[in-house]
Amino acid sequence: MKSIAFALAGLAITAATPALAKDVVVQMKNQGAGGAMVFEPAFVKANVGDTVRFVPTDMSHNAETIPTMLPAGVAPSVGGMNKEFVLTVTKPGLYGIKCKPHFSMGMVALVQVGAGPSPNLAAARAVKLPPFAAKRMTPLLGMAK
Repeated sequence: MKSIAFALAGLAITAATPALAKDVVVQMKNQGAGGAMVFEPAFVKANVGDTVRFVPTDMSHNAETIPTMLPAGVAPSVGGMNKEFVLTVTKPGLYGIKCKPHFSMGMVALVQVGAGPSPNLAAARAVKLPPFAAKRMTPLLGMAK
């Protein structure tokens, strides 16, 4: 009988423990599978509480959020040049990311948080981006829910 009580107590503790947050690494590259000036991967699926780390594999890059492409209530954030940018996602929705020096060259990424549907999908699709950034962001938005 004691072993059953211990087993049930162990199950209760396991059920009460939240799932571990994921740590996703995105590389900032001069050249990658998607061409010049890219984030790899350019599309990331995450859950609330996960961390997405943008690592400058090549120099002369930064990562920062696109202020008009964030879930409601999320403040924009900016990473430093040649520095890791850590984005801890706090709300479901889409988080647009850019490299400021290479934004016009299409260096963008998209983080989808939650299983969907993303509450800001329509707003993210309506954001005006530089032409090459829009060309790269459009298929990323097509992968989002």
